[in-house]
This record gives sequence, structure tokens and C-alpha cells, in this order.
Amino acid sequence: MRGSNLRYFFAGILSFAIWGFFSIPLRNLKAFPSEEILYYRIFTSVVFIWISILLFRREALKKDLTYFKGISKKDRHAILIQILASTVFLTLNWYTYIYAVNNVSLQSAAFAYMVCPLLTAFGGFVLLKEELSRLKLISLGIALLSIVLLGSGSFVEVTWSVVIALLYALYLILQRRMKHLDKLNVLAVQIGLAVLIMLPFYLIGHGAVPSTMWFWGNIVVVAVVFTIIPLFLSLYALIGIPSSTLGIIIYINPIIAFTVAIFYFNEHIDSYKLVAYGLLLASVLVFNWGIIKDITTFKRSLKNN
Repeated sequence: MRGSNLRYFFAGILSFAIWGFFSIPLRNLKAFPSEEILYYRIFTSVVFIWISILLFRREALKKDLTYFKGISKKDRHAILIQILASTVFLTLNWYTYIYAVNNVSLQSAAFAYMVCPLLTAFGGFVLLKEELSRLKLISLGIALLSIVLLGSGSFVEVTWSVVIALLYALYLILQRRMKHLDKLNVLAVQIGLAVLIMLPFYLIGHGAVPSTMWFWGNIVVVAVVFTIIPLFLSLYALIGIPSSTLGIIIYINPIIAFTVAIFYFNEHIDSYKLVAYGLLLASVLVFNWGIIKDITTFKRSLKNN
């Protein structure tokens, strides 16, 4: 990692640090049903993200449209299927995360995003035939032991954690397959599709539209501060650093989320959970050992310069 790429590295750190505090605005909306929070998060996000693209990213949008028109009908069909499937996974991930934060525990939501990168790696190994070293396979075994230990104490919490993580891992695996399209444009299309998917449920089952400034203030914060801004930062980070480096930075999210759960919301943590989280942390360190060495080398080179 060169010194000129440092700004990309810190953009990645900032994106996941922001997501670590996501539970605060969600808990502010705890009195509202999870599906209602999801509806308005999606509806608000689609407005802001398309305004951003039309104002600042027209060239990237034109480039993607030109590419899409130029590929074969078979490839277009495959991309549309991938976008639709990934939209379903992302929407379900958002719903399960919101539900877990407000109805299960903050720790179950945070644990999900410690498990997620490991499940993504395993899914890539099984579905995409990506290679994993022996050290990384050992780390996945340690992670499995951590999940089993956590499940022995609270089966409900670990089930929610694994479901949330699995949905997001499947979403990321599908994102990897769409290599030639701008990720933010794809996300905008996915959120637009999510609106179309959720609109019938909203029209059939929703109550009165919330009228309090408290609700809409928090929804706008969720849509802009905890959806669009960190996504912009993470995509910007990928310009200058490899996705593997960004993979270890993601663990800033659950570390902050656990801290918020314990010290801000005063959630209790049992001793078996500490052991399980310790095992998972060890798994993370083993899995990303090569990246950790690269970052350490980069820091030493900065000092020498």
C-alpha cells in the first residue's frame, strides 16, 4: 500500500466506523414496526441515491447503459437475474438487521457482521470455486466453533446472526459476479427494485404515514448517513485499495457495534459470549493474517519515510 493511497484506506475505515453506530438511530425508532422502518428507509434512500447519481455521476451511468446495450442478450438476462436475486437478499438483510436490533439484541446484529466476511469467503470457495489456503480453512473452522459455542448459550441470537450474515454474504457473492458495472449504479437499481417489491406490501398492510419530525428525522439519518454516505466512502476506498484490504476493515463495524451495545445501551454480555467472540476474533486474525502483515509493513514504511 503506497502513501498516496492512504486517503482511500481511511475512507474505508470511516465507512465502516459510521455503520458501527447504526444501532443508535434504529433504537430511536424502536416504537415503530420493523417493516415500517424498512419501507421508509428504502423509499427515502431511492430518492437520495438517484438524485446523487443524476447530479454527480451521469457519465458513469451513461457508461453502464452503453455497456449493457452492447452485450449479448444472454449476458443481459444473466445480469438482470443477478440484480433481482441480490436485491431480494439485500432487502431481507436490511429487514432482519432492523428486527434484530430492535427485537432480539444489538449483540446478535453486531455478531452477524463478524461472521459475514467468513461466510462470504466460504460461499466464494463453494459457489465461485475461489481458492482458500489451509490457514484460511483453519480460520473458518475456528469461526464455526465460535458459532456453535454461542448457539449453545443463546440459539435464538446465533440463528438471527447467521441468517443476517448469510443474506449479506449471498448479496456480496452476487456483487462479485457483476464486475463490469459501477457498484453505485447497481445499488441504485437494486434499491429501485426493492421499492417495487415492497410497494405492494406497503399499500396492503401499512397504517397511517408517520407525521412526527422525530420519525422522519431519524429515517433521513438512516437513509443518508447510514446508507448512502458510507456506501460512497466504501466505493471510493476501492479505487485505491484492494477489496481484500477492505475485507479486514469491515471488522471495525462490529467492534464499534459491540461497544455501543455494552456501554451505551447497557446490554449484558455473558462469559460464554466473551469466549465465543474471542474465538471469532482469533479466526478473523488468522484469516486475514496476510493482510495484517501488509498493513504492518505499510506502517513501518511510513515511519521510515
